[in-house]
Amino acid sequence: MKIFITGGSGLLGQYLNIELSKKHEILTQYNRHEGNCKKFNSIQLSVTDSEKLEEIFKTFKPDVVMHTAAVSNPERADAMETNLVYDINVNATKNLAEYCKKYNSKLIYTSTDLVFAGYRGSMLKEDSKLIPISLYSETKLMGEVKIQEMFDNYLILRIPLLIGAGLNHTTNNFYKAYLNLKEGKQVKLFTDQYRTPLALHEVARIISELIDKNIKGEVINLAGDERVSRYQLGEMLCDVAGFDKSLLIPNKMEDAQQVLYKVADVSMSNEKLKSYGINPKPLSQMIKESLTFYS
Repeated sequence: MKIFITGGSGLLGQYLNIELSKKHEILTQYNRHEGNCKKFNSIQLSVTDSEKLEEIFKTFKPDVVMHTAAVSNPERADAMETNLVYDINVNATKNLAEYCKKYNSKLIYTSTDLVFAGYRGSMLKEDSKLIPISLYSETKLMGEVKIQEMFDNYLILRIPLLIGAGLNHTTNNFYKAYLNLKEGKQVKLFTDQYRTPLALHEVARIISELIDKNIKGEVINLAGDERVSRYQLGEMLCDVAGFDKSLLIPNKMEDAQQVLYKVADVSMSNEKLKSYGINPKPLSQMIKESLTFYS
C-alpha cells in the first residue's frame, strides 16, 4: 500500500518509517527536524498548510494516512500559544479527515492514554470515562471527535507511555533514565503513577499489523499487558540492563512541584486489541529489545 506518514521525524514517527517501509511505499512528512526521514521518500511541510496537504493526496494518492504529527506532550503544549496548539492538534486533524474522505484514504490517528480520567480505576476500556485535564490531552481528544464526525474509515489508537530509545533528536523520560543510570546517576521515579507501557518499536510493529487487517470505525487501546508504576518500570530496566537499583529514588507526584498534571492511573485494557489477534510482547522482552537501538 501507499502510506503517508505525518510527524515522520517524531519519537514514534521515525520507528514507523523503519517498520512500514519494509512492506509498503511510504511518503513521510517532517517540519523542522528531519530525523531519519531523509533515508526514505520524504517531504518537508507543516501539517497546518492545508493546500500542500491536499496536494499530497492528489499526487501521492495514499491508501492510508498514518497521522502522528502533533504537539505531543502537556509541557510542550503549555509552552506554546493556545491557538497554535489547536491548529496543529485539532484543525490539521480535521483537514486530514476531510481529505481522507474526499480521496478515499484510511486515516489512522494516534491519540493518547491521557484522554482518560486518571482516577477512575485501572485497566481502562475504550468506553471508560474521558476527562482530559491538560491542553494537550484535550486537543488530542478533540482530534478524535473531529475524525468520528467526518467519516468511518478510520482507526483511532490510544497510545500508552512509550519506552525505548529516542532516535536522532528525539527523547523520552525512559531514555533519559537509561542514560542517567548508565552513568551511575540517581533517578527519581514516581511510585504512584500507573501506565501500561509499550516500546516504540513494538508500537510500530502493532500498527503495521493493524494496517494489514480490514478494521475501520474503531477506537483501540494500544497497551501492554502489564500495569506498572514508573518506579517499577525503572526496576525492570535495571534488571534487564544490569544497572544498580540503589540509584532509583522513589518519589510521589505530590512531591514533584514541576508536575502540573498529576494523573494517577491511566493504565489501559488491551482486550479489544487482542480480539484482533494482536498480542503485545512481555514488558521485559520489549525493554531488552529496545536496548539494541541505544548507542
